[in-house]
Amino acid sequence: MEIILLKEVLNVGDKHEIVKVKPGYARNYLIPKGLAIIANQTNRSRLAELQRQDEARESKLLGHYQELADRLRDSKLKIGAKAGTSGKIFGSVTSIQIIQALKEQFEIEVERKKIEMPEEVKELGSYTATINLHPEVKAEVDFEVVEE
Repeated sequence: MEIILLKEVLNVGDKHEIVKVKPGYARNYLIPKGLAIIANQTNRSRLAELQRQDEARESKLLGHYQELADRLRDSKLKIGAKAGTSGKIFGSVTSIQIIQALKEQFEIEVERKKIEMPEEVKELGSYTATINLHPEVKAEVDFEVVEE
């Protein structure tokens, strides 16, 4: 069954994408939850209008995203972690800790899926993460993992 996704669905597709799924999954989960609509001719023609509205909304926010990216570029986050004597931390630093640090230090809220970590952060030191604020705006954020 072909459907049009109204929101991004994990392991299925992105917003406004036409995908094929099993009929039961579409009828019993995606459509009742408002995550998708059936991809018939009427809804396919409506899809272009929905995409145009989203692009207009995103273009209005582009300036705001650019401003956030400039603000983040000139700053450095400090993330505390418990570490051993050799500098290895217990566990690792993930995008969740970066989200919390952004919220506490800069009062900026970012979705977890928009943060790209460089590699596994398992030692004290300085690293850089990429935040995809918009398809056209990416911000590089420097963060330092310090011992608590």
